[in-house]
Amino acid sequence: MDDLKYQPVEHNHEEFLRKAMVNKEFEAGYEALGPKYALVRELLAARQQSGMTQEAVALKIGTSKSAISRLESGDKHTPSVATLRKYADAVGCELEIKLMPKQIIGKS
Repeated sequence: MDDLKYQPVEHNHEEFLRKAMVNKEFEAGYEALGPKYALVRELLAARQQSGMTQEAVALKIGTSKSAISRLESGDKHTPSVATLRKYADAVGCELEIKLMPKQIIGKS
């Protein structure tokens, strides 16, 4: 029965990324997902700072908890600006969207 006991696996995410980034296809895919995961981090941080649950945000916006869960998971669909505005308002934030110049490596 001891073989069924939970034993966490050690994981060093930075080390994993360093090794995985050697593969150019992985690197390109990882970088392409960067903005999506940045948005997810922002949504989660804003909601946590507000002290609200997904259910409370959903109620304030007029949607379901599962819709908020999908939004915060960065799932398959891309949220509209209107949805992001509603979410920001619900958690007491302003929505700010920026276009940033691309940084070119090796150029100053």
